[in-house]
Amino acid sequence: MRPYYEADGITIYHGDCRELIGIAFGCLLTDPPWGIEGGRGGQTRLRKKTYAAPFDDTPAYVRTVCVPVVASLAARCKSGAVTPGNAMAFAYPGPVAWGVFWQPAAVAFGPWGIVCSQPIFYYGKDPRGGKGQWPSGKQLTERPSADGHPCAKPIRAWSWLLAKVSASADDVILDPFLGAGTTLVAAKNLGREAIGIEIEERYCEIAAKRLAQGVLDFGGVA
Repeated sequence: MRPYYEADGITIYHGDCRELIGIAFGCLLTDPPWGIEGGRGGQTRLRKKTYAAPFDDTPAYVRTVCVPVVASLAARCKSGAVTPGNAMAFAYPGPVAWGVFWQPAAVAFGPWGIVCSQPIFYYGKDPRGGKGQWPSGKQLTERPSADGHPCAKPIRAWSWLLAKVSASADDVILDPFLGAGTTLVAAKNLGREAIGIEIEERYCEIAAKRLAQGVLDFGGVA
């Protein structure tokens, strides 16, 4: 598969991540589909959570596609973090540890009320284990980082999570469910090489344009 975008150690592939499951990498960081019917149909349309995608964002899709991909990569990564969403979290392999993004101003509703946290599953080894470890979770108050994708992660929070799983500038980060490219933008900001795979070309284009805009200086992300 030829790269859709490649510059400054950052690579985007447009295609099915299962075709690149054997790719070389060090750290895993991804926010896979959550199985909340956000692809073609479902109540998420009422909250404007639909997105362009050649798949159905259903529990069945998460179980048959997302979970096997994450399981394979989590077993190979030296360190990694996955945000599996609340609805399908227990479908994924048990993490080594877990944390949360706490959202005090959340507006999503679940069967037991307002959903104000998102789980973070950690795999592999903490690169700072025994050497000044960081918290396992973070309060999330900023807005999403990209227009054109309804589920983009805020760049400061995602940069914090990337820096948590990667303590070395030599790490290669992999995001098999890239979306609008927040993982790659965070990697570029932090001086990491990174690979992103996205099945929808529209989001590859958004990610490439974001990367072309240059690097933001966040200072410390801890």
